[in-house]
Amino acid sequence: MPTTHSKRYRNAVKVADLTKDYPLAEAVDILAKFPKAKFDETVELSFQLGVDPTAGEQMVRGTTPLPNGSGKKVRVLVFTDDPAKALAAGADHAGLQDMMQKINEGWLDFDVAIATTEAMKTVRTIARVLGPKGLMPNPKSGTVTDDIPAGIKAVKAGRVEFKMDKSGGIGVGVGKRSFTAAQLIENVLAVIDAVSKAKPATFKGHNYIKSVFISSSMSPGVRLAATEFSKH
Repeated sequence: MPTTHSKRYRNAVKVADLTKDYPLAEAVDILAKFPKAKFDETVELSFQLGVDPTAGEQMVRGTTPLPNGSGKKVRVLVFTDDPAKALAAGADHAGLQDMMQKINEGWLDFDVAIATTEAMKTVRTIARVLGPKGLMPNPKSGTVTDDIPAGIKAVKAGRVEFKMDKSGGIGVGVGKRSFTAAQLIENVLAVIDAVSKAKPATFKGHNYIKSVFISSSMSPGVRLAATEFSKH
């Protein structure tokens, strides 16, 4: 049975040959020419890694600030015994037992959760709720910290977290369609650099990053030339 593509995809194919790979600047230019949606789409990088996703010691995860921010409003919840201080520092929600009770009742109206070291002792009891949704505070991602104002500032400024899935893939938002080409390129390079530096010490192959595609919420992906990531 032949594959049928959407009208949006067929129009995108008129812009560029999607079977080829492109230098980053050209790929961003192609993305800008794709048909736009009626909302400001998120631009995403999709990595396929050469590591063994079943080997725990080869898990790839990390965070990186985006030089030009993510373009989206980040709602921050802080688990702390001093909610007034967290709210004054820019948190959208703060508290401890009261917030945990709301979460246990199904409330999840936040994008990132930060916790103090002391609060984490209690927050661990709801790991089964937050963990599967990627909302559990984690020291490796900078979301367990006793410098709450700095933690909130970093997250709101556009720090993104990445984590490899079970198939060895990583998806990371790098901005919005409304960003300039220069802004997107800077953000993309920051993410490629961060994923490159997160290479597990136990990985001995030569093909750590196998492929990288750039796309927007409603567009097909444009494959980046290997020269854009193999030099890292």
